[in-house]
Amino acid sequence: MLNERLDEFARELGADFFGVADITPVKDFIQNQGGDMVMGYPRAISIGIILLDTIVDQLPQRFERSVAVNYRHHTYDIINLRLDLISSRISSLLQKEGYKALPIPASERYDNNKLFAVFSHKLAANMAGLGWIGKSCLLITPEAGPRVRWTTVLTEAPLNPTGEPLENGCGECTDCVDTCPVSAFTGKNFRADESREVRYDAKKCEKYFKVMEDAGKIPVCGLCIYNCPKGRR
Repeated sequence: MLNERLDEFARELGADFFGVADITPVKDFIQNQGGDMVMGYPRAISIGIILLDTIVDQLPQRFERSVAVNYRHHTYDIINLRLDLISSRISSLLQKEGYKALPIPASERYDNNKLFAVFSHKLAANMAGLGWIGKSCLLITPEAGPRVRWTTVLTEAPLNPTGEPLENGCGECTDCVDTCPVSAFTGKNFRADESREVRYDAKKCEKYFKVMEDAGKIPVCGLCIYNCPKGRR
């Protein structure tokens, strides 16, 4: 089956997570966020790569330049490049099979006012059954917590969905909320019928990074990733 071929191919290319979501139930949300370019695809292939613990575990020392440089380089630049290469290869394979496929960049902002991308990678991973949306608004996986970066391929290929959104596993934990240096999280659990702003003020993070840059520092935080007990070894 095509599902199995794609899964095996993605893992050969270095993916740690592979899932397929039926995104037709949220087509209005997708169009509102990304417009016509991402509208009309019934399936989303979700691909994830686990971050290196040795790098994430250095985040408490993120104001040291060597730590910040290493974190930005390896968990953003390199992982995003790896994800984009995988999504490109998968899209080419699907095209050869006769199906339309649209790879979404792993990390490229689409709206500088609302601070989001053209398509939500977390939405695809959530609907594919790979994890749940935590109080940090990050995708939390049972295997690695939030220590995963994601990308997505939208396609018309008749792939079988791999699962459904997992039950929220955060419980009463508020570690991500408590550790945020700018109190960007409200502590509310995810609800699909509520906007992101109910749980997370992205502009607070944006201002925090701007303050760092103005002070001559590399804008790195990630404490919500570091402190999540679901990802810590």
